[in-house]
Amino acid sequence: MLFQPIKPKKVSSQIAEQIRNSILAGEFVPGDKLPPERELAEMFGVSRPSVREALNVLASAGLVMSYQGGGTVVMSLVETSAGNPLGELIRYQQERALDVIEVRKGMESWTAWYAAQRALPEDIRRLEEIVSGMERNLEGMHPSEDLDANFHILIARATHNIVWLHLMQTIFDAMKEFQQSVWRAVYLTGQDHQQLYRHHRDIFLAIRDRNAEQAREAMMIHLGFAEQRSSLYVSRLQE
Repeated sequence: MLFQPIKPKKVSSQIAEQIRNSILAGEFVPGDKLPPERELAEMFGVSRPSVREALNVLASAGLVMSYQGGGTVVMSLVETSAGNPLGELIRYQQERALDVIEVRKGMESWTAWYAAQRALPEDIRRLEEIVSGMERNLEGMHPSEDLDANFHILIARATHNIVWLHLMQTIFDAMKEFQQSVWRAVYLTGQDHQQLYRHHRDIFLAIRDRNAEQAREAMMIHLGFAEQRSSLYVSRLQE
């Protein structure tokens, strides 16, 4: 017999497939919470047990994790079930953060290059909002560390390559505490903040203008500066 009977898909399988596709399309990034079960049931027009079964399927695949009272969180495609061991390494050996920045120079020079070729108008708009926010922060010397992190994640998103996005999100989650410490200890003057703003503006303009090579070079200049300042911070800790 050449053909097999068609079996209708379970409702939970269809729900899991749609959520999985949204995660793999970058509509949800690591750390994002999915809507609560009740809302998902309303969106899909199904029962809550069907939603719960779908979430269990996704959890078994390592795409999400459900927390008692904390909802369902999207996991990184490159993170282990034990959490983020890279973050633990940096927490106990802060000089390892310099190794991560070296890796970032290789990765992010190319995410900027790809973003310059692939960014959609919505990606450009989001990046422009970040750069404008950094410019406003210059007036009162307000730190832009959150905007800085979001800028780099948005560039990875603008590549429309889900692996770049998840790799970058995992690295930034691991580096978060270290980056906060560097901002508070090293980027102290108006000149520092101006420099950081100019770096991000130059990267944005190159991506906006579809100049991939210029975007790559601007990112290397920025991360070279970040590497130098981070090295200064680590040296002070070791004195």
